[in-house]
Amino acid sequence: MISVAMAFYNGKKYMDEQISSILDNLEKQDELVISIDDASDGSEELLRQWSDKDSRIKLVLGPGKGVVKNFENAFRNCRGDLIFLADQDDVWKKNKVEIVKQAFGNPRVSAVVHNGEIVDEQLNLTGQTTFQWRDSGVGFWKNMRKNSYIGCCMAVRRKTLKKILPIPDKIWIHDQWIGLLEEQLGTVVFLEEPLIYYRRHGENVTDLTHGSIISMIRKRYHMMIEINRRVREWKNDR
Repeated sequence: MISVAMAFYNGKKYMDEQISSILDNLEKQDELVISIDDASDGSEELLRQWSDKDSRIKLVLGPGKGVVKNFENAFRNCRGDLIFLADQDDVWKKNKVEIVKQAFGNPRVSAVVHNGEIVDEQLNLTGQTTFQWRDSGVGFWKNMRKNSYIGCCMAVRRKTLKKILPIPDKIWIHDQWIGLLEEQLGTVVFLEEPLIYYRRHGENVTDLTHGSIISMIRKRYHMMIEINRRVREWKNDR
């Protein structure tokens, strides 16, 4: 069974295209879990219409504490053996799930990251991929310095949730947390094939620019502290 975890926040503008593309990838036993932090832009009724029309869609109330905790809430409501992360504004290609499932055919693989084609608001290709943008690939220090774990291009095994949850309050972004933990405690595979259209617009949570140097140092410091703590806890429990 496949679960898709989506963190939703006032996503009316692009949600129909994304939900439709996700459902096209799923079988009848699969599910799309949408954790809703806010739907006051008129998307609440549209989400209800989608869930009434397709029983694979599961709507859950979000905690209202930002994107990281919203994703955590979605994860906790997933039942699938493989969990795909999804943003509310991208578009999945039709073969995404099948190709990622093939990578999980290796029982040692605990997380998969695939490439994506960066597009504008109208889904016009920009000529750049997410792998090019983030210089993507494995490597703990490489990804601590410049994160190439893009959540909407990631999938994990269900057992991975035991390692990553709960996500510490000082962690500012969930995807880097998951990726770095799995580099320490599992096996990550990067797939070169672009499997989504990664939409960039003025309302993206993750910007294409960097924060201040002080902010970047602070975030990495907290990430390092929490990663080391969780790795020690996990190994001590084994």
